[in-house]
Amino acid sequence: MENPMPANELNRYLKASKTDIHHKSIDYLVMGNEACDLDSMASAIGYAYLLAATKRDKTIVPVMPIPRGDFSLRTEAVYVFGQAGIDVANLIFIDDMDFESVLKRVVGLVLVDHNQLSGVWTSYGNKVAIILDHHKNEHLYPHAAQKVIAPVGSTATLVGEQWMTHCPDLVDVHLALLLWGTLLLDTVNLDTGAGRVTPRDEKMAAILMKLCPLGQAQYFEKVQKAKFNTADLGTFDLLRKDYKQFQAGKISWGIASALLPLAQWGEKDRKLCLGFETYAHGRNLDLLFSMNAYTDKGFCREIAIYCKDKGFHEPLIELLQRKQLDLTPICLANQSPCREGKISFHRQGNREISRKKLAPLLADYFHSQNF
Repeated sequence: MENPMPANELNRYLKASKTDIHHKSIDYLVMGNEACDLDSMASAIGYAYLLAATKRDKTIVPVMPIPRGDFSLRTEAVYVFGQAGIDVANLIFIDDMDFESVLKRVVGLVLVDHNQLSGVWTSYGNKVAIILDHHKNEHLYPHAAQKVIAPVGSTATLVGEQWMTHCPDLVDVHLALLLWGTLLLDTVNLDTGAGRVTPRDEKMAAILMKLCPLGQAQYFEKVQKAKFNTADLGTFDLLRKDYKQFQAGKISWGIASALLPLAQWGEKDRKLCLGFETYAHGRNLDLLFSMNAYTDKGFCREIAIYCKDKGFHEPLIELLQRKQLDLTPICLANQSPCREGKISFHRQGNREISRKKLAPLLADYFHSQNF
């Protein structure tokens, strides 16, 4: 199935919501996390669409919390949205709106694929009304009227469950393609060896598959191929393509998710170390990680670790080994050295530790050490 789906009700809803954001009082603004990957965007759109279908007297608007120009970096989202018939012109990105003016008109925030606000959104915690997420529960926003936080492989699974509970007859091929493609990518095609899929994901995938006009293997292969299309991206774009930033005490760190082997990245960029250092400096980071995942006769993980303070590097490696990441050093040849900090590259034997699992491990450690 190469041609995008034709115009549909979901697309018409998105077009109307883009008009609403400029002048109406907004009952629910639905947003994914700052990395704004496929799961965040698809889940925000899918859940906002459900809220609009079940709360017809309310104004429900999904927003993508990245600049519009960054969307093209999410190559898997470009592909899946095309198949689902979503016109990207109808999506609302952070630079499409007057942020402060819009937030003044927002009654409630709906968080999908995260349960803790960050960045420019942090001061609006009092507006959080609903949470739908699959990350570690940070136990924030006790005033939120509804929280569904469950350790499934994809937030798209939770969105699908909500649809099947409240409006199963309205789930059409367009919505199914959006959620199913996202679920398959997040769970590595329901591969138990990748440590992501749960029985709830498998059940939802089976339901959505029946509504889609193509097979599971075919769809996953095309979505994954789109995601791994990084040939034209330099180090800066590879780091920002799927990036999240965190803070614990005085320690600030970022974790990028990249989709190529570190050796290949090093061949593309002989100044990789300087690229990490420049990126970290620009975001005032103490630490910068890149968690690289790719397929080579099976699912593989690698990790790059940059420390602004050289003295912190070895204790950090020891911590990660205690947390059972099972790291083995990788030597990248002919690399220019860092100017100030220290970087190292590793194979990650424990494939089950993703960014979703590593981030809270680091946060707990930094808090416990009173950094």
